[in-house]
Amino acid sequence: MGGSDRLDAELHAALQQQGFTGRVEQTLTERLGRPLDPRLANVGRLLWFDTVTGLNDDNTCAGCHSPTNGFGDSQPIAIGIENNGVVGPDRSGPRNMRRAPMVLNTAFFPALMWNSRFSSLSGDPFANGLGFLFPPPEGTSLSKEPQLLVAQAFIPPTERTEVAGFAFHGDNDAIRSEVARRLNSVPAYRRLFGDVFPPVRRGVLIDFEMFARAIAEFEFSLTLATAPIDRYARGDRNALDAPEKRGALLFFGKAGCVECHSVSGSSDEMFTDFRTHAIAVPQLVPANTNNLFDGPAANQDFGREDATGDPADRYAFRTPSLRNVAVEAAFMHDGAFTTLTGAIRHHLDAAASLRSYDSASQGLPVDLAGPIGPSAPLLAALDPLLGTPIDLTPGEVDDLVAFVRDGLLDPRATPAKLRRLVPQFAPSGAATLRFEFSGSR
Repeated sequence: MGGSDRLDAELHAALQQQGFTGRVEQTLTERLGRPLDPRLANVGRLLWFDTVTGLNDDNTCAGCHSPTNGFGDSQPIAIGIENNGVVGPDRSGPRNMRRAPMVLNTAFFPALMWNSRFSSLSGDPFANGLGFLFPPPEGTSLSKEPQLLVAQAFIPPTERTEVAGFAFHGDNDAIRSEVARRLNSVPAYRRLFGDVFPPVRRGVLIDFEMFARAIAEFEFSLTLATAPIDRYARGDRNALDAPEKRGALLFFGKAGCVECHSVSGSSDEMFTDFRTHAIAVPQLVPANTNNLFDGPAANQDFGREDATGDPADRYAFRTPSLRNVAVEAAFMHDGAFTTLTGAIRHHLDAAASLRSYDSASQGLPVDLAGPIGPSAPLLAALDPLLGTPIDLTPGEVDDLVAFVRDGLLDPRATPAKLRRLVPQFAPSGAATLRFEFSGSR
């Protein structure tokens, strides 16, 4: 058997062992129980880019979940309200606490956000039988919604540092009522919602649940999970080149990546176990922030503990999906690593990586290149899965990077393809954000 044939035989066996089919995207309609509604998704797309839904009038979903970066963050740590109207490397303003997660493929995620604070209690994001759990004051009150993404869409407009700002007085329901009032005051949105919801066409007011359904439908439409690895698993042996195949074998074998970035069972082939792990990521501390960080010196992020109140969850963050990771601007929950190679090397020896970390050498924005938070407690909390260093040769690291970067990238997720989703103007007439697409792949 030749070298190429042997490589294919080994990788085929590894994928079979994992139960990886490469067909998860094709299951969306069945999981939803219906086809996507293109009219509703288009309303959601327009809302995504329209600052009318942000009560501070300067940010919207796309400010932090940008088509320049796979509908993820264009910054290492998100910049929400009080921004300069730019989305990309030149975005400026006070930072939040974490990098905004990528939205692509989140239809299949049973837990959302870095600390998994939004979750489906059944483990199925398409089923509400056991309810959806959110932090107070919502709790399980959003469990009547049909899917987790619809329930989750109730939250972002209420986040003060993200879009709502501090000037508006009122609780979450009051903020949602104001967002609905704004939408009803825009004739274009009355027409758009009326095309989808007959009661609106007959004069009924747009309500926030309609808004949430539109946002979620747009997110459902951002299911982009047909990468080279998927085509390879379906029989196209030329979908991956030799370095990517070698990298895939490392991923599923010697490097141990699949232990957390799993593809079997409830992972829905998303390259994540959807669990939280403490992996000793250096703690970046913004020089200018609208958020209150954890710890006595306000220079830590306690991660999952902030959602559960359990100290055993301190520094644990949800395993991100590696699908389309190549288009991200930075890596880890706080963007501590600005190259995929650096992020992968951290996993191979997390303790050594943390001890040698130098924020000034990462090419970070200047307001993130200062002293990092304490390292000793991160090392004490390190997940045993990363406790033993993994020794790879430079060539093996290159192969592993090639697989994660290129083998998991759906070509539809590149900025060149996603920029077509940016509207030419906002239906509300509000000023639009400026997206920096130049130089993107």
